[in-house]
Amino acid sequence: MEIRPARLEDAAQIASIYNYEVLNSTVTLEIDPRTTHQQERWIARHSGVHQALVAIDHDEIIGYASLSSYKLRAGYNTTVEDSIYLHHSHRRRGTGKLLLVRLLEIAAVSGFHTCIARIVVGNVASIELHKSVGFRTIGIEKEVGRKFSKWLDVVVMQKMLN
Repeated sequence: MEIRPARLEDAAQIASIYNYEVLNSTVTLEIDPRTTHQQERWIARHSGVHQALVAIDHDEIIGYASLSSYKLRAGYNTTVEDSIYLHHSHRRRGTGKLLLVRLLEIAAVSGFHTCIARIVVGNVASIELHKSVGFRTIGIEKEVGRKFSKWLDVVVMQKMLN
């Protein structure tokens, strides 16, 4: 397996992974699938210190991860938020952990101080993944999301980077 920065030509495969979750799960609270063009713009925004990575197996993208700004105010510039998505047929094989560890290394080298993960309650795999690399639960946001006619709580987790 290879892990590398996302490229514009990865947009269709990344969108396919993301759109599966948009349509079928509460892993993301997005409700509208992304077009390939929207995904290309997303990739362009996720370069440099707010990087997106892809995991590739046999020329197929099987997962991706990214760093995003936590908040837009300047005082939050040393905090990032992570996101990880795996193709539904490639879960529980260690790919998520490889992506997250690499992403955290990039965040630390880039000078970020802490990383936040916001995970819908019930996404046990993601919560356990984050715990396995040192994230700690710092709170629960009650009923902050709504999808499939259900109110959803979000677990907030944090890892200090340096």
